[in-house]
Amino acid sequence: MKALVYTAPNEMTFRDEPEPRAGEAESMVHIEAVGICGSDMHAYQGHDPRRVPPLVLGHEVCGHVSGGAFDGRRVILNPLITCGHCHYCRTGRFNICSNRTMIGMTRPGGYAERVAIPDQCLVPVPDDMNPVHAALTEPAATGLHGLVLAGRVSARPLSECRALVIGGGSVGLLTALLLRHQGCQSIELAERNILRRRCVEEEGTGRVYDPLEESTDESGFDLVVDCVGGEKTRALAMRAVAPGGVFLHIGLMDNDGGLDARKITLAEITVIGAYTYTTADLAAAAKKLHSGAYGALRWVETRSLATGPRTFAELLEGKIAAPKVVLLPGG
Repeated sequence: MKALVYTAPNEMTFRDEPEPRAGEAESMVHIEAVGICGSDMHAYQGHDPRRVPPLVLGHEVCGHVSGGAFDGRRVILNPLITCGHCHYCRTGRFNICSNRTMIGMTRPGGYAERVAIPDQCLVPVPDDMNPVHAALTEPAATGLHGLVLAGRVSARPLSECRALVIGGGSVGLLTALLLRHQGCQSIELAERNILRRRCVEEEGTGRVYDPLEESTDESGFDLVVDCVGGEKTRALAMRAVAPGGVFLHIGLMDNDGGLDARKITLAEITVIGAYTYTTADLAAAAKKLHSGAYGALRWVETRSLATGPRTFAELLEGKIAAPKVVLLPGG
């Protein structure tokens, strides 16, 4: 089969790969659409020691199943493969399973024509759901999961909060769109890339700005969501979050500082780390995407899987405006 393979830092190769083989309690998924995630870009640059080349990356997958209980069904995948018996799995927190593995990291992922995955990872979606929209379920669920956690500790309902989202990629934009859908009336989004800012502005979620060119209200936001996760974005979040506010950290760019422990303590800031999602989050996000809760999703750009090497290079160079690029193996 054809696949897009991470072969070395800053190198993707479109080539023939061996056919995957489904093991016991696994299914074969024929991939219809697969998104490019920020973590895939991180790996592409050689910054993720967990992803060792040569490796088929990709975990934002929609496809249809051949064989087994889900034969013929359109599904999205939970890329996390969990053990089901550790303390976290037994208490429903599958996303932090002590023994978790992941497609596109510890085993081949979705930048291919087919992928084999355990049946427990299959999440059915409506057969009439646009597969490109369905491929957005993973980043949508990431934002949804984080907002669920933030809502539990926020002093006021999120709809009443003044919110700042840092990062205009798919997770950031989908988080802002979900906040709007939930009734939040004051949302700002910080993004450095001018092409992406113009694209995000068209969605009408609120002010979209370059945080290096325009000021951010200091201690002015009840909720700050960092969808980048770098030292500079954490520092921005710390300056922006209001006393008694919530700082939700989702991004995983680096681990090099940026937190202000003094402000966290003196201003009673609640800092939450949010990692991925549960299967329930994925199902809920897919339902919201299908219902139109996130809007028309016109900001998604599609390309064929064969263009992968050029597409990754253009993303690295900041030449693509779209917050999300979805690759089509059949395109």
